[in-house]
Amino acid sequence: MADSDSYLKWAAYLLEGLPSGCTAELTVVRTPITPSPAQIHAAVAGAAADPPVLSARALRRTAERFRPDVVLAACTGPVVDVLVGEVLTGLEPRPVFVSGLPGISIPATEKAWLFRSGCDLFVLHSGREVEEFSAVAERLGGGGVIGLTRLPFLHNGAEVPVTGPRNRVVFATQAKVPKRREDRERILLALATLAERRPDLDVVVKLRALDNERQTHNERHHYQRLWQSLADGGQVRPGAVRFAVGPMHEHLAHAAGFVTVSSTAALEAIAQSVPQLVLSDFGVSAEMINLVFEGSGLLGTLDDLSEGRFLTPDEDWCRANYFHPESDSDWVSRMVALVGQARSGRLVPAKSLLDGPQYAAARRRARLRVEVPPNVLRVGYRAKRRLRRLLTAT
Repeated sequence: MADSDSYLKWAAYLLEGLPSGCTAELTVVRTPITPSPAQIHAAVAGAAADPPVLSARALRRTAERFRPDVVLAACTGPVVDVLVGEVLTGLEPRPVFVSGLPGISIPATEKAWLFRSGCDLFVLHSGREVEEFSAVAERLGGGGVIGLTRLPFLHNGAEVPVTGPRNRVVFATQAKVPKRREDRERILLALATLAERRPDLDVVVKLRALDNERQTHNERHHYQRLWQSLADGGQVRPGAVRFAVGPMHEHLAHAAGFVTVSSTAALEAIAQSVPQLVLSDFGVSAEMINLVFEGSGLLGTLDDLSEGRFLTPDEDWCRANYFHPESDSDWVSRMVALVGQARSGRLVPAKSLLDGPQYAAARRRARLRVEVPPNVLRVGYRAKRRLRRLLTAT
């Protein structure tokens, strides 16, 4: 079960890689960030049929009917916590709860572990991530075991046929960084400069969501709006850059170059042997979510982008970060062992670190997100804000 576009993509491809004989059912949990039908289709393209969107109560009924050995909670942290800790508690037989993060998880954060500490298996995607989260787990306690796999949606070149010329430069947006409008405008201006200098290239801004769609994280300054503003002000030629959605691997199949500030799509580009740039103009730090790319050989600048200079990754960095040998992956064997313990009554369920009374209010808020229809919830939020402003004014 997933609650947003990025988690849905991760879940769909993770389930696709299960051993033969496993039966899986994929659903989307209805929340305020539920992806649109188009986003759902793009997220699961090639991995699964478009899944249904279910309320929390319908999800509970489905679990009771399906009686799963394993429940994969592929959701944002607060939703994982409330689903595992309340909505799905008391299922008989008690399933093994699995969770994980859908992309780059360096540096490891305490919050990610806390919200998923009620899960029996936490899936990560590099030896470095396993090492960092193991240290967090040792420090905080709680939680279950940690399993390793490769990011499941990393298609190599042989898996994605090229059906046309490789003349596309793809910029993968990231909702959270950079935060400032001015920084985002600098990126768009560099893309526009590249498009003017290299008319042979198709310069594409690959959006996670259209301006009226939701995604995992809110995006205050949407690139499509910013481009329109720049075009209205005469700073860019309106048609110099185009905006597109759809599966990333299909865009990369036509790509001569790839650029991002911080996106898991950088790993997809590596897998498909596409030269790229990870922009360092705004800093390389945990705040910019690009710290992991230190030493990768991929850090470049907006000047590089304007000139069309792209880079290839360092092989040693790749082995340590997300491109480990498949033989190192152990999440399936760990999951099978946990299922065996559950079936024999020997499984000691993971203990959530958020079960105490001090977290009750936060869980109630999270439960509203999965139980109240989003349009009703938004009306309530607006009324609450108006009331707060009124009380402040008086």
